[in-house]
Amino acid sequence: MNFKLFYLAKQFGPLLVLFAGALIGAILLGDFVTFEAVQQNRQTLVTFRDAHFGLMVLGFLSFYVLIVSFSLPGASVTSITGGFLFGLTLGTVLNVIAASIGAIAIFLAVKAGLGKLAVQKIDKLGGRMARLREKLIENEISVLLMLRLLPIIPFFAVNIVSALVGIKLKNFVFTTVLGIIPGALVFTWIGVGIGEVLDQSGTPDLSLIWSPQVLGPLIGLALLVGAPAFFRFFKSKEY
Repeated sequence: MNFKLFYLAKQFGPLLVLFAGALIGAILLGDFVTFEAVQQNRQTLVTFRDAHFGLMVLGFLSFYVLIVSFSLPGASVTSITGGFLFGLTLGTVLNVIAASIGAIAIFLAVKAGLGKLAVQKIDKLGGRMARLREKLIENEISVLLMLRLLPIIPFFAVNIVSALVGIKLKNFVFTTVLGIIPGALVFTWIGVGIGEVLDQSGTPDLSLIWSPQVLGPLIGLALLVGAPAFFRFFKSKEY
């Protein structure tokens, strides 16, 4: 009995922690990670950054990792704040690192629990779902890169689905880090100019990410990366 409890805790413990953290965080941080909060605390953040740069970097990374790991609201605000505090180059690097670590945490938690059961269930049932999973695994790098490059796909959804279908960890890490760089660059770039916007008591214009100038190249790059995988997918006589 104790062995069974230990097995269940080991398998589903990380997933339960993420779910509990997501629930608690959504309740406590719902009104905290906002542009209004950044505006009200702007001078405090700048002063602390100038006096304790290393601690600010560490604190920012830790906070962003928690935001992504628990799928909490405020990831966009945090990315933009990274640009505001650290500039385009360092801000982009920190945003990519934090978002990647958070994504990997979700992936590993789901893969350790529901992921193994889902893969076993799909393979056991066979049929169309099993063949779809097989094709996805064969082209996982191309497909995952495409999904990461498209900002219209929820970030957390890609993390969870990747674990449920049995994507390899090394490919998940590679495509996550590489695929989120363009989007992180855009959000960080918005944050670089946030100081002037906040001085005017305004709100950064996030519609930039949906503009044709930004979204068009991202979609084009995503389709270019995913084209070989989809060509092989639809060429198969099984579909």
